[in-house]
Amino acid sequence: MIPCQRHLFDIPDDVAYLNCAYMSPLMKPALEAGITGLTRKAHPWELTSDKFFTGSEDFRATAAQLIGSSADDIAIVPSASYGIATAAKNLPVKKNQSILVLAEQFPSNYYAWERLAEKTGAALKIVSWPEDDDWTAAVLHDLTADVAIAVLPHVQWTSGGQLDLVRIGAACRNLGSTLALDLTQSLGALPFNVGDIQPDFAVAACYKWLLGPYSVGLLYVAPQLHNGIPLEENWIQRANARDFSSLILYTENYDHGARRFDMGERSNFALLPAADRAIKQLLEWRVDQISETAGAMSSRIAQAAAELGFHAPREPLRAPHYLALRRKLPIPKELPEMLAREKVFVSVRGSSIRVTPNVYNTIEDCDRLIACLRRVADKS
Repeated sequence: MIPCQRHLFDIPDDVAYLNCAYMSPLMKPALEAGITGLTRKAHPWELTSDKFFTGSEDFRATAAQLIGSSADDIAIVPSASYGIATAAKNLPVKKNQSILVLAEQFPSNYYAWERLAEKTGAALKIVSWPEDDDWTAAVLHDLTADVAIAVLPHVQWTSGGQLDLVRIGAACRNLGSTLALDLTQSLGALPFNVGDIQPDFAVAACYKWLLGPYSVGLLYVAPQLHNGIPLEENWIQRANARDFSSLILYTENYDHGARRFDMGERSNFALLPAADRAIKQLLEWRVDQISETAGAMSSRIAQAAAELGFHAPREPLRAPHYLALRRKLPIPKELPEMLAREKVFVSVRGSSIRVTPNVYNTIEDCDRLIACLRRVADKS
């Protein structure tokens, strides 16, 4: 268990922010790193050409350490949808084959595959919501020989259901299916290692569980796909980019590894230092300990909520850091506003109250939410 880290965040004592799956607060050290980077733009004459590369390489190395890959496997992207679109552009699928997605999958990991299916004549195969909450078993049941691409999260965002990606990755390899992952709702709070799962692509936006800023993320690209086609063409992804005087000497050659998939203006002097600093802190805390810490709070809330008529998938079918509470009666539409008046913050997603604590939360935060849920139950 990690001691409460609230002192590293600007969260007032009377605010119970249990909504990391919506957007994490930015740590003070990450904010300071971002401000320091942003102030460089005030003196552009001091921005020498090497500074366009040092920050991005620092971020690449830190991100690689988090997922157990080489820095050469990391591309810098602005969003999960950018990474998903890159995967969709590079993973093959034919007519009469299928692309596997989950029911209620996040839109950014759905629309690109819907478009690809329409373009190629493939079918979009949707894994139905499992009545027993076992998303892994449901995926393995539908992962048949017709599936060319499996497109999945590590955590299903409206249920908190956790997928066993090690088993699913092995099943994909046995079938010859490719695997593209959206890790935005898990990376940083749930241990993940590319060597164990062997995805073809895996993307995560930084603004949730990676505790970073908005509009920057990481994309893992498996080594066998490093020669793929990037989503855009820009100067900094090319082999001669480090020599500014030679940029007019157009080249067909890209920088090595996954760098060809980098977004334009990847050298963002404010966002990258903040994201890098945040991930370094996660590495110091250790993701398995973050998961255990958030899981203890989620379990406390789940147990109390069950006595009030709310239910959630049990662990290990549910990710420790992710609690989606449901009940037989509808969730009141005014619930988020009612909680916000009490300075208790969660999300309503689909038919679930989504509760997602992190290392800055306290037992008192959890108990304040439970007290609010008790008032909701009493009114029903």
